[in-house]
Amino acid sequence: MDSKLDMFEDVNTSPSLEGDMSIPGKRTTTATSASGVPDYNTLDEPIRETVLRDIRAVGIKFYHVLYPKEKSSLLRDWDLWGPLVLCTFMATILQGSSSADSMSDNGPEFAQVFVIVWIGAAVVTLNSKLLGGNISFFQSVCVLGYCLTPVAISLIVCRVILLATQTRLLFFLRFVTTTMGFAWATYASFVFLGQSQPPHRKALAVYPIFLFFFIISWLVLSHN
Repeated sequence: MDSKLDMFEDVNTSPSLEGDMSIPGKRTTTATSASGVPDYNTLDEPIRETVLRDIRAVGIKFYHVLYPKEKSSLLRDWDLWGPLVLCTFMATILQGSSSADSMSDNGPEFAQVFVIVWIGAAVVTLNSKLLGGNISFFQSVCVLGYCLTPVAISLIVCRVILLATQTRLLFFLRFVTTTMGFAWATYASFVFLGQSQPPHRKALAVYPIFLFFFIISWLVLSHN
């Protein structure tokens, strides 16, 4: 009888109240994972903060293209917002006039530029994958799209130069500007995508990239 009573002695039946309590509607401090990427909780944050953070992320990617130093910036957090904005902007500027009076304007149509950019990026990405590149499809399209930034800047400069009466000197300035944009875009894309290719196949991967930016740069230079 005494042994049965000892089984029920000193038993703490009160429930444990230890732990963290969360208050509904209150946002906690943003934590950072081991990889350095912030763990955002976008479900209960204001829409304005989400939009501003996405805009800042796109702006940082534009900066990394103009100053290609960090190789993992575009590959880690890829998105297609920047490429979509650049493609829409360039297609709008490069499209030919629809009026019958401007017969000299032989620029491409909006859809043609759109197709050239996206289909060209898809073909370059497919070539990279077939060569054994260790990069996803959308990561490569993201990098190629963001690397259009120098070409888009050269397009803006060329449009400003076209406001004046054209001479050989001004055409030479347009040629130099477009060449610089083409060279910088090719270099930036190689910085981000070059490490994903096998060492003995990098030349085969760079040639389609070179051709992709050359065609778009030619559209910029030939647009008058």
